[in-house]
Amino acid sequence: MTVMTVEKVVILGSGPAGLTAAIYAARAGLQPLVIDGLQPGGQLTTTFEVENYPGFPEGIQGPELMDRMRRQAERFGARFVLDEVVGVDFRTRPFSIRTSGPAFQAATVIVATGAQARRLGLPSESALWGKGVSACATCDAFFFRGKDVLVVGGGETALEEAAYLARTCKSVRIIHRRDRFRASEYSSRRVLATPNISPIWNAVVEEFLDASAGRFTGARLRDTRTGEQRVVEADGVFLAIGHTPATEVFAGQLERDEAGFLVTTPGTPRTNVPGVFAAGDVASPHYRQAVTAAGMGCQAALEVERFLATEGA
Repeated sequence: MTVMTVEKVVILGSGPAGLTAAIYAARAGLQPLVIDGLQPGGQLTTTFEVENYPGFPEGIQGPELMDRMRRQAERFGARFVLDEVVGVDFRTRPFSIRTSGPAFQAATVIVATGAQARRLGLPSESALWGKGVSACATCDAFFFRGKDVLVVGGGETALEEAAYLARTCKSVRIIHRRDRFRASEYSSRRVLATPNISPIWNAVVEEFLDASAGRFTGARLRDTRTGEQRVVEADGVFLAIGHTPATEVFAGQLERDEAGFLVTTPGTPRTNVPGVFAAGDVASPHYRQAVTAAGMGCQAALEVERFLATEGA
């Protein structure tokens, strides 16, 4: 009978959080096993220019940054499995992790599965992603200084994005399917009082323009009351319709908030299960930045090292 090896630490996800955790864990001699997930490298692999990650004054392409982090982790002994986690058992230790291929056992686990920005599902949206279509004002506002942009959404996130963009953009128009925002009254009043922000009420996006030219030039909208369509021109658009954390596989075992994000002890990456830690966007619905995710990955790896040392592992 073959006895399954118990890994000291298995890291689920290979974005900035997972790879940073792998670097720290590998340098600590823990020989981490990283299960890549469906998108090796995370969301940054779909980002063209990253200008706000420390250490790259000229900027760096997202895929290159992730490749460098991966090679750095491999240099110190991290191992990678290109697979997707389909089930876990965190009720007893060692923890069990099932993938679409092999299964693994682990003394500790770092969950860094990330969160995906919700999209509209339009073909033109995919074609123009990173070419004028974005889901992160903090990441990409700089590229639209002095330009006209659109924001899609009507909740707190959409208004926060609009307020941030208004600092540097010439104009910001918020497209919302209803005739009033879903955000708080205070946020709504504050945004509507901003001179270069204006709403486009009762409208939904039918198509982004111009995919054939390879750059965003505007959007075709449909009035939700009359069905009438019209085109609004703009230099960029920011989707602010929420994020979906990749946590469904942990339902019933790890505590999640009402939006599905993992709940951790404040100021730490500890989940409700001792020995299981969470890092990056999967446990951080507010910041969604590569550098904050990397910082959380570092914290998680340090916590794993202390946890194992306490147990004498």
